[in-house]
Amino acid sequence: MSFFDVTPAVRILKSLCAAAGLALLLTACSQTTGVPRQPAAPPVDPALQAMYAEVQDGGQIIPAVDVSKMDPRNIRQVVNYRTSYLPGTIVVDPHARFLYLVMEGDKAMRYGIGVAKAGLEFQGVGDIKRKARWPGWVPTQNMIAREPDRYGPLAQGLPGGIDNPLGARALYLYQNGRDTLYRIHGTNEAWSIGQSVSSGCIRLLNQDIIDLHARVPVGSQMVVLPLEESGRGEF
Repeated sequence: MSFFDVTPAVRILKSLCAAAGLALLLTACSQTTGVPRQPAAPPVDPALQAMYAEVQDGGQIIPAVDVSKMDPRNIRQVVNYRTSYLPGTIVVDPHARFLYLVMEGDKAMRYGIGVAKAGLEFQGVGDIKRKARWPGWVPTQNMIAREPDRYGPLAQGLPGGIDNPLGARALYLYQNGRDTLYRIHGTNEAWSIGQSVSSGCIRLLNQDIIDLHARVPVGSQMVVLPLEESGRGEF
């Protein structure tokens, strides 16, 4: 075979090798595609799960709270807190939506709270003169006048229980011997903690109000901070 007869075959062979190499390269590139893996959710601390587990109390069952869905800042926790108020004082910061129970050594137990309009209408110092377990609740005349269809049937009051808006416990604030109508109470509405809510005063998760109720004796001082003092103390 002459030189001129071999050349076309060589050219064809080179073309086939190049095409095979390109196909191999494209195949390798195509292997990088696919559905990305979703990162696994971090495990929930068993201690936190236990803190907000289901509770049987006074014949009532308080549902567990899904801790994985909570904002970590609203979980009950000890924080660094510097204040002139004595240990045992309750300090409510309704604007930051935290409640602090002052402890020794520049510490405080901090609770996330939900705050209604009534919770912003009082500021100053008072005393916890009454505590209640599974308190009853009576809507105010203003509430009945504003929403008669909703609150009118409850004008005689609602007995304590899991469906009562005051929850598992309530602390009642008095000033100069008079009831301020300011309440710290429980709720099952976990979504409302850290939020502005439609009714009540200061609400905590039922698990948290049970904890606070057990720590605070009748006669304890309570302070509600004004806006200009909001956020102070914690460091």
